[in-house]
Amino acid sequence: MIAHDRRPRHPQPAEVPVNASPTGDPAPRDGDPTPRPRVRRDNTERYQWEKDRVLLDEAGRRETGGTEHDTGLETADLRFHSEYDRIAADEDLAAALGLRTGTPLLRRIYWTSSRQRGAALSVSHSYLPYELAATNPALLDPANEPWPGGTQHQLFTLGIELDRIVDEVRARPPSRDEADLLDLAPGDPVLAVRKTSIDTDGRVVEVADVVFAGDRTELAYSTPLERWQR
Repeated sequence: MIAHDRRPRHPQPAEVPVNASPTGDPAPRDGDPTPRPRVRRDNTERYQWEKDRVLLDEAGRRETGGTEHDTGLETADLRFHSEYDRIAADEDLAAALGLRTGTPLLRRIYWTSSRQRGAALSVSHSYLPYELAATNPALLDPANEPWPGGTQHQLFTLGIELDRIVDEVRARPPSRDEADLLDLAPGDPVLAVRKTSIDTDGRVVEVADVVFAGDRTELAYSTPLERWQR
């Protein structure tokens, strides 16, 4: 990833078909009668739901995941993909995480697709300081995915509670790999979200770059405002 370029570079694995689209239900493509699943992601509510779910037992955490929450699909309807590797922080990620350039990071690449529709619903590149993640060796093994309770529960196993999550959203043209993986038509944009997770000590503990198909995704936010003192 080039410094200051937040476009994840996605591999195109053979097992992931690219004949369907991820995040919405506009009119199906010609000759394809299956409607595409829509994603409505209300991040204000979702992040609190994720935090509350951390305190459930494992059975409760396994009942549903984030994609199911956003799409209304059942777990049995979904196919989950993850891959892990260790990388050195470039200037962009080092600045975002408050680390030195070259600091080892654990990079996790995730996407989930509908079993009826092969394309990814969204694609996420998540970055954790490697030294922090290695405190719990289970977090270094992709065989443990999908992790019940997601990243917030993974951080919980390290004694970390999140205080807030900051999202930065921009629309842009997709890279070629993104267009293939998300099954975008020519001219379709993506919504690129940089998600920064900050713990109760003010430390950035995770940065994630999430890409959605812009024509089939709705992002909803609510920002509480302080009341005037009268």
